[in-house]
Amino acid sequence: MTAEPSRSAGRMRASDADREAVVEQLREAAAEGRIDLEELDERLGQALTAKTFAELAPLTDDLGPAVLDPGEPLTVKGGIHGVVRTGRWKVPSRIAAYGGLGGVRLDFTQAECRLREIEVTVDAQMAGVVFVVPVGWRPDTDALDPGFGGLKDKTSGERLPGTPVLRITGSCGAGGVTVRHPNLRERRKQRKELSR
Repeated sequence: MTAEPSRSAGRMRASDADREAVVEQLREAAAEGRIDLEELDERLGQALTAKTFAELAPLTDDLGPAVLDPGEPLTVKGGIHGVVRTGRWKVPSRIAAYGGLGGVRLDFTQAECRLREIEVTVDAQMAGVVFVVPVGWRPDTDALDPGFGGLKDKTSGERLPGTPVLRITGSCGAGGVTVRHPNLRERRKQRKELSR
């Protein structure tokens, strides 16, 4: 039995949230004067009727990254007991994560993020650092030192329109760094929370 080939990210069906993210980016571009109102109307119509990511991508490709307030950097230290950041939280443009003895897990799946790039510096230390990212986010780990623990990148690697690049630098230490999508248990928990 052979594995089914993975679908191209562009052919994936777009959700209402994906269309809304593009609409918001188009409105911001119009407010900044990068597109005029006539072009905004045309692109909004196309965004609202788009069925796939391939149809959404051209609508914002020429607009470049959004320039947003980077906010205060976030520093997370695992210490002895570990730290988990999950649920709804605002993602800053710069994060420093120190694994310590307890480890760090940063879950971005329900986080508020309107950035095109997030700079993350890690020192995984003994327990390591885990990043849980939505499908379509692309980690860039080229400048990450694998240390003893190494890197486990379990993501698809394809970036979808309107999603950020997670640029991870620093050291994997002894505990290692893992980047992955939500597992089955996490997806079930999110569905339950959204249905409330």
